Amino acid sequence: MRQAQTLNEAQLRRVIKYTRSRRHQVRDETIILTSFYAGLRAKEIAALTVGNVFDEDGAVREQFILSAAQSKGGQTRTVYLNQRFRKALLEYSACIRITDPKRPLFVSQKGGHFSANTMCQLFLDIYKAVGFKDASSHSGRRTYITRLANKGVGVRLLAELAGHSHISTTQRYIDVNSEQLSEAVELL
Repeated sequence: MRQAQTLNEAQLRRVIKYTRSRRHQVRDETIILTSFYAGLRAKEIAALTVGNVFDEDGAVREQFILSAAQSKGGQTRTVYLNQRFRKALLEYSACIRITDPKRPLFVSQKGGHFSANTMCQLFLDIYKAVGFKDASSHSGRRTYITRLANKGVGVRLLAELAGHSHISTTQRYIDVNSEQLSEAVELL
């Protein structure tokens, strides 16, 4: 099975620009950003609640715990949110009701949580419309891990952020390209 395409900054901007033309533009943009800036799987994004990311006062948390039921493999893990992503979540909060912490963070057209499959389909629809045939719901996650690796974050930290039990799993997510190889040999 082929790995999901990693996206560069220009490609991510194209995706974001496209989401802004959709019916649920703010929701869809925030879903994409959740994938790229928190490295969450589609299943995990679908399972998020308002209480995961917003505190009782409506402020965006700096980190939150994904429960075993929300994550893959039945393991709880802490998700850390960078400043750029917290700003996007704050903007999103203006479009939703954040008074009920059990409410889905991303509401489907039927009014409840997305299913994992429906969330995957949303990603595929967006990427297909932008012209990325190898991108999938895992593209944001692979891009998240690859970008952090390229900035010098060690594989042990990456495994923890990704919720992987084994660093060998994390290593498979890191995309390598010819530009990176050329820059690496220049370090000598």
